[in-house]
Amino acid sequence: MLDRFKRKVDYLRISVTDRCNLRCQYCMPATGMDWIDRDEILTYEEIERFVREVAVPLGIRKLRLTGGEPMVRKDLAGLIARLAVIPGIDDLALTTNGLFLEQQAQALKLAGLQRINVSMDSLRAERFKEITRGGDLERVWRGVDAAMAVGLTPLKLNVVVMAGFNEDELSDFVGLTLNRPYHVRFIEFMPVGEYELFKQVGYVSSQRMRELITYDLEPTEMTGNGPARYWQVPGALGTVGFISQMSHDFCSSCNRIRLTADGKVRHCLLSDHEIDVRGWLRGGTAPAEIQAALEADIQLKAENHEGALRLSGQSRTMSQIGG
Repeated sequence: MLDRFKRKVDYLRISVTDRCNLRCQYCMPATGMDWIDRDEILTYEEIERFVREVAVPLGIRKLRLTGGEPMVRKDLAGLIARLAVIPGIDDLALTTNGLFLEQQAQALKLAGLQRINVSMDSLRAERFKEITRGGDLERVWRGVDAAMAVGLTPLKLNVVVMAGFNEDELSDFVGLTLNRPYHVRFIEFMPVGEYELFKQVGYVSSQRMRELITYDLEPTEMTGNGPARYWQVPGALGTVGFISQMSHDFCSSCNRIRLTADGKVRHCLLSDHEIDVRGWLRGGTAPAEIQAALEADIQLKAENHEGALRLSGQSRTMSQIGG
């Protein structure tokens, strides 16, 4: 599937729930959100049908499951097993906060999950607890170890960098890659979620991050499905990636669309434009009709997001859209 700028769209991020067991400061209020009603959430059968009958015929080859926190939804391994056997799917990954990973890693791997990203915004237990409003860093590390043990690799650690919160830990994160095959990714803070916090602290640019890192980094040939640009300490087992959507947008190579937990397809994270496929899936609309609607919609995908700082009117948070 090509958009009007000849960008190939082959990557679908699927949010299976808007709910989460944490309340990260940059994502949602401490009190949580008004959760989507359960009958509005796509069933696993509907997600499978959308992928098999609509997305794959349009050229989708890569899937990532997100939330909220995807592992708070029951029998996630069951959904993964359904998706893993769909002909045409080459890559099946998951993004998680890691709190349930120790218990579920083996089942997810056996179901067909290939790799995993774990959110980890601090290496200091008390700071991690503060940023996440209750997260247990030791428990997350046990989950990381479990994922590595069963082969959910390459394993990436996602770090949202916020001024005044954790930019003093960048070198500590880089140090993790020296003797372990972790792929640490530093992500510029975005105005999606708790916009008031973004207005207060702003974002730390990737250029500034590199200036703060005390290790020498050299470019590496590693690539992924997403927008990260990867570097490496010479001789290190792992890599260091920078996702610079604020300081240097990657719109020219955007290859993704998103399916929200309540069945909306969004062709840009930083746009409120959505089309509702849940009604079509439940109303018996033919897959070819849904495909045609998506092909038409993808032609509306903008050339770039024209500066995320101006897109402060987001009506949905990251947990509602899908991380």
